[in-house]
Amino acid sequence: MDEALLRSLTPSVLTVLVRRGADFAAAEDAVQDALAEALRVWPADPPRDAKGWLVTVAWRKFLDQARADTARRRREDRVEVEPAPGPATGVDDTLQLYFLCAHPSLTPASAVALTLRAVGGLTTRQIAQAYLVPEATMAQRISRAKRTVSGVRFDRPGDVGTVLRVLYLVFNEGYSGDVDLAAEAIRLTRQLAGAIDHPEVAGLLALMLLHHARRAARTGPDGSLVPLAEQDRGRWDTASIAEGVGILQAALARDRLGEFQAQAAVAALHADAPTAEETDWVQIVEWYDELARLTDSPVVRLNRAVAVGEADGPRAGLAALAALDSTLPRHTAVAAYLHERDGDLATAARLYAEAARKASNLAERDHLTRQAARLNARR
Repeated sequence: MDEALLRSLTPSVLTVLVRRGADFAAAEDAVQDALAEALRVWPADPPRDAKGWLVTVAWRKFLDQARADTARRRREDRVEVEPAPGPATGVDDTLQLYFLCAHPSLTPASAVALTLRAVGGLTTRQIAQAYLVPEATMAQRISRAKRTVSGVRFDRPGDVGTVLRVLYLVFNEGYSGDVDLAAEAIRLTRQLAGAIDHPEVAGLLALMLLHHARRAARTGPDGSLVPLAEQDRGRWDTASIAEGVGILQAALARDRLGEFQAQAAVAALHADAPTAEETDWVQIVEWYDELARLTDSPVVRLNRAVAVGEADGPRAGLAALAALDSTLPRHTAVAAYLHERDGDLATAARLYAEAARKASNLAERDHLTRQAARLNARR
């Protein structure tokens, strides 16, 4: 069973149902039921047209739900006939569905959460981690968003900024999480950049390309994380770096700075350094200052503390870190790194071990555990 194929077909099938009159919440339920049916049936009897099969079964599921729900009797009366099985259109509706989910009736935060869940394929837990909120809180937010859009007409797509935020979070989850969605996020952002002349769209595409260019060097043969300073820069994708830098320079020249352009500028400075020691940390701190002004994000300020520690010394970094909430994800890991740079190996080892216990994924936990063991062996 090719679960990746099912995941890739989900947005198009969901779009078909919405276009044919299903409200979003009912359509999503029907598509999920169809996916479950596919997992049960396909191993023994795979269809010739996977998308057409899913559309047909999902529509049947929707009709069954509509008939069973007396509150939706009017919608059921408008249903004419079940669409006949057969080849479905090959048009990629994914990006359009991103815009539809960013509906004006939703707040930007709710629209992002709903799209990540319904279209991006992320779990509620992964979305909660991205937003730094408890999983139960995010589950309630997504449920409220579904109720809000239930029954509304999807003829007023949302704004570009919300779609960019969704694509950014999908890419981040694909880049560092359990679900490989990075390439899909880049593909959709390329589509958006081709359709919309907007410097922040270009900035996001540049950011993705610059980060993705380093992906082959981010893990060792055993799957262990390799920190940026220790990566083999010969394994970086120079073509993607050149493309990302070119896109970024054109965007910055328009003098309409946004957060994605600023983040891409940081990534470009890392990519431009021949060695870790030659990184221009002073400029990186300046870009983080711009980012903090644009976003007031605690994660940006956490990253800035690392950059300050590199530019002005570990004690300056620790002073910047002290002003931040210690419950921030990776706060403890940053503190461990800066204490190690400052020569306090005992504190650093203790903090690495503590950070490992808080890590959200296995690769990060293993890396931090090894860092703690390395320092303990030196004491």
